[in-house]
Amino acid sequence: MNVQGSFFDDGEATGISLLNGELAYYPQFFSLAESNELMQILSEKIAWKQESMKMYGKEVLFPRLMAWYGDSASAYGFSGNTFSPQAWTPELLQIRDRITPVSGQVFNSVLLNFYRNGNDSMGWHADDESELGPQPVIASVNFGATRRFQLRYKKDHLQKYELPLQHGSLLMMKGTLQEYWEHQVPKTKKVSDGRINLTFRFIHP
Repeated sequence: MNVQGSFFDDGEATGISLLNGELAYYPQFFSLAESNELMQILSEKIAWKQESMKMYGKEVLFPRLMAWYGDSASAYGFSGNTFSPQAWTPELLQIRDRITPVSGQVFNSVLLNFYRNGNDSMGWHADDESELGPQPVIASVNFGATRRFQLRYKKDHLQKYELPLQHGSLLMMKGTLQEYWEHQVPKTKKVSDGRINLTFRFIHP
């Protein structure tokens, strides 16, 4: 692990500079009341679906629920699937507008993942699809149960970093992080409650 000094110094974020990658973590970006309300609204109103991908010629369900929202031109492809966005909801626009000044990025889409309990997970991957362009800025918002967010360096898996993403937090990923690092949310027997994660992105048409 190679962790250096802060690149955000505004008294709110924990800045983390990895080897060839940058993170900034805001543990309490949304208040507890806001977080509780948004968690409930998103769990009830988002059109959640358990998507699948082809693996060794078979359809395999993703171990979580998913949804894709955004501008009409922000179709997104990963794991062999292409997702067309549903229209923004008022709550998603509210969250997007809150994080935009901090990120310095205009986001036109958001991928939502609903981890129903500790059995739901996300495997190792990088958000490095061509639609995201070089050095994408990705804002990860978290509501619900705290889950472990793990990173590993692509060229040396012994270089790792881990961060617990808690209720109401914001994690900014930027620079060359997606080029050099992978991340995952592993399964855990210690968590029984749900978690909703929103990753805001800019999709290049």
